[in-house]
Amino acid sequence: MNPYAWSWNLEALVLVPLLTGAYLLALRRHPAPRWRIASFLTAMVLVLAVSITPLETIAVKYLLTIHLLQNVVLAEWAPLLVVLGLPPALAATLVQPSVFRMLTHPVLALPLWLANYMLWHLPWLYDTALEHPHSLLHLEHALYFLTGVAMWWSVVQDEPHRLGAGARAGVVLAAFVLGSPIGLVIALVPEPIYDFYVDAPGRLWGLTALEDQQLAGVGMAMEQAVVFFAVFAYWVFRFIAEQEQASAEEDALEAQYPPRTRP
Repeated sequence: MNPYAWSWNLEALVLVPLLTGAYLLALRRHPAPRWRIASFLTAMVLVLAVSITPLETIAVKYLLTIHLLQNVVLAEWAPLLVVLGLPPALAATLVQPSVFRMLTHPVLALPLWLANYMLWHLPWLYDTALEHPHSLLHLEHALYFLTGVAMWWSVVQDEPHRLGAGARAGVVLAAFVLGSPIGLVIALVPEPIYDFYVDAPGRLWGLTALEDQQLAGVGMAMEQAVVFFAVFAYWVFRFIAEQEQASAEEDALEAQYPPRTRP
């Protein structure tokens, strides 16, 4: 099989156009600025890039390195961009059902995202999913995306939970601290743990199975760090700015109304 062949799978070719069409229709009722539209469309492009290009073929046939990149895109990057792409009014409408309010609360969404991430990377399940690319692997990818959307929701959107900047930074930090060890463990294990890639039809790019695994684990941790650090830094700076503003307002109030004369 040509490792650089395109993979025309229904997971992307059906769902991406459906999601994009539904989003564009929703914008007629809930307009969004260009940066939000660009964010959503970038997410869709990323999903297509890891689902129908040669990256998909390499991921599911040859290299763990590319498969873990695919997982990071589907579980973290694309969900974040999708949630960023939703205008607040549309986001508030989508989470009106009580089940969605519950699933997007960080107390539930974060553990679900972590548990899902860890479960699918267990060697026996990981290999089984790769052996069933048209069923179990599609389920794995769908759950990555859905739990990723739920995890990012309260970090990005105000409704329905309205977390403060400090709490949002805390959610992002917890997600990184608890999720990044997956890649590090994969990189540090002294022997290949995924039999599927040990038995790959060819050693692409001159990598042995162990070298591929080490590169995959380090790459996964770095790919996660870039996004999580950027979002964490944003909310930390927002938190500091809010605290400074609150302090300035308190000082102004004290100056206008000294303690003995304050109404």
